[in-house]
Amino acid sequence: MTDWMKAAQSLEESYLKDLTNLLKIPSVRDDSAATDEYPLGPMPAKALQEFLKMAKNDGFRTKNIDNLVGYAEWGEGDETLAILAHLDVMPAGKGWDTDPFDPVIKDGNLYARGASDDKGPGMACYYALKYLKDQGVKFNKKVRFIVGTDEESNWTGMHRYFEVEPAPTMGFSPDAEFPVINGEKGQFSLLLDVPAGNSGKAQLKSFQSGLRFNMVPREAVAEITVPDKEQVTSEFGQFIESNPVTGKVEETMDGLKLTVIGKAAHGMEPEKGINAGTYLAFFLNKYDFAGGASFISFLAKYLHLDTRMEKFDCSFTDDVMGELTMNAGILNYDEENGGKINMNFRYPKGITPDEIQAKVEKITKSLTITVNQSDGQLPHYVDPDDPIVKTLMEAYIDISGNQNAKPEVVGGGTYGRLMKRGVAFGALMPNTPNTMHQANEFQPVNDLITSMAIYMQAINNLVTD
Repeated sequence: MTDWMKAAQSLEESYLKDLTNLLKIPSVRDDSAATDEYPLGPMPAKALQEFLKMAKNDGFRTKNIDNLVGYAEWGEGDETLAILAHLDVMPAGKGWDTDPFDPVIKDGNLYARGASDDKGPGMACYYALKYLKDQGVKFNKKVRFIVGTDEESNWTGMHRYFEVEPAPTMGFSPDAEFPVINGEKGQFSLLLDVPAGNSGKAQLKSFQSGLRFNMVPREAVAEITVPDKEQVTSEFGQFIESNPVTGKVEETMDGLKLTVIGKAAHGMEPEKGINAGTYLAFFLNKYDFAGGASFISFLAKYLHLDTRMEKFDCSFTDDVMGELTMNAGILNYDEENGGKINMNFRYPKGITPDEIQAKVEKITKSLTITVNQSDGQLPHYVDPDDPIVKTLMEAYIDISGNQNAKPEVVGGGTYGRLMKRGVAFGALMPNTPNTMHQANEFQPVNDLITSMAIYMQAINNLVTD
């Protein structure tokens, strides 16, 4: 019987070398730099090209589809096992202790943007597949290791793959946590437009908070004019002292610039972050902004400290899939164009986006805020008795020794939901902090090597059954 841990440990040096090369590429989607050749900007395409070059040198059949998505393939058969990972990363943001695109290992942890989401886990899974190929394992299925380049936005690349390539029989995405994620909540955003206007004693010139809809804003900055700058400065200091945020005040030509620093977190678990934007709005709401009041008061009264929509009379929980959650991810305002608010929802079966929108509009109507609904994804669920769930669970339990592990449902969205028999599988271990979408993102090297061993056993059992 193969010692999968020993096999994985033997590949650590090579794995870290290839992973480091990918982590150094700042593969953030950049529409401002998009061209016909690079539809999502040059850096996601560069990461894709580097991965496919590596896979080709490793002996895989490879294909690049429009610099959006690509795959490495091995094996033959009527069935196809798909492994879906992604090479794009979230914007680094501020607050890092190291360069986010210059990977370092400290105290056994690998720090870099993408170390946990998703280059570290993706490469661990790729190395597992490579090991089985190199050992001459006879595959009874075709395996496609498919890599997208904009999982952190709207999945343009992976949607393109499913448009032009045959659908796989089953598959998994190494882009979440262990043991097995067999259910994912639905998700969509409500996009709110707030009218501009400044007619009060205080004036809101601008307000900026949030980088992506699926990321709790770490920083918020507002420029204001007020009758008494000294009073506001003093009260802001008191506010910072009595709340779980930091901040500073700077004088401008005609007013003040206020900065609040909270804590970033993944939008699927907004309660684990500290939303700098709503905290700043909560402070500002005591002043007379008049025209800007709709933006400030809505954030302060309804979005601040309410990730479960209780203030909208819209809290909801399903026994299997859990709670409805909301992340106020993008909160921007300027005095000429008004405000833009993105409320991102992760919802279980039993409630619909239209029902959620109706609850929000009961509040926004009186504030003259208009609401539009984005495209979204329906809740996804695979039966725990499905053979793919059972096979993956067995591999995790065998390697980890965690006999009490059970499949889980999460609020995050992975490529696994694109397949009827698709799930998410690793690589975050149950007791490892989740730093995805945060500053100082890391993954323990030992966890990554252990996940490689789990993937080895899992893929082996799936392609030799």
